[in-house]
Amino acid sequence: MSAEPSLNVLGGPLADCSVDPLTGFYRNGCCDTGPEDAGSHTVCAVMTDEFLAYSKYLGNDLSTPRPEFRFAGLKAGDRWCLCAGRFLQAHDEGVAPKLSLEATHKRALDIVPLEVLRLYAVEESTD
Repeated sequence: MSAEPSLNVLGGPLADCSVDPLTGFYRNGCCDTGPEDAGSHTVCAVMTDEFLAYSKYLGNDLSTPRPEFRFAGLKAGDRWCLCAGRFLQAHDEGVAPKLSLEATHKRALDIVPLEVLRLYAVEESTD
């Protein structure tokens, strides 16, 4: 197992994204990633109705509850670890949601340039 600490895109410790709803590839509330996470669920996004409709249109319905997977469905304002590629695609289409830089894993930078992420940042810390 790797002892590499999880860092955010700003180089600091990775902040929690959401525990209600519980998010993350590992369902630990963080946008942690690892070799099993082929989709790079690394962007901590704040859902919008526009993005949820866009995602559903593309075949990834995040808003409909799926009790069999213990998934209540997302609504506007919920924070969720998105795949970096889907975030970049949403940016290209003009429907990208806001995001938390502090809770977005540094591996998102393998796919999305920091300059693009900064366009959607909601500032949460005062340091």
